[in-house]
Amino acid sequence: MTERVDFYVLKSAAPKQRWAFACRLTEKAYLKDLRVVIVSDSAANAKAIDDLLWTFSDRSFVPHEVCRDGESLAADSAVRLTLSAETAGAADLLVNLSDRLPVGLEHFTRIAEVLDADPERLRLGRERFRTYREQKLTLETHQVADTAEL
Repeated sequence: MTERVDFYVLKSAAPKQRWAFACRLTEKAYLKDLRVVIVSDSAANAKAIDDLLWTFSDRSFVPHEVCRDGESLAADSAVRLTLSAETAGAADLLVNLSDRLPVGLEHFTRIAEVLDADPERLRLGRERFRTYREQKLTLETHQVADTAEL
């Protein structure tokens, strides 16, 4: 059951800034031994995030598994990257980088919606915010500088 949804809103509209923030958020959860699912909206974006998870920090990397072509992910992987939350299984944290509401919210304890300053992405994020609120989920919004540490 989802306990909380956090919206992280970056000042930049650059996708790479959003992805780098998601990597830092994922690393923080991974270091706390939490299981994480990252949902991307396209194969190209998933590939960019996959590469970034290995290289975003000189101090560390986040080992992860990537779901390709609708295959299911191993439930024992600590960090899973997919195009659909449906194939990911349960996790402590869902990092949503897609523009759509994830399916199967009940399988994630927390959800992190990572938005940037792109007007269309913000509009879609506000729609998801309303949907989460209608479902009576606890919501938090965080305005984040692009270089902010978590």
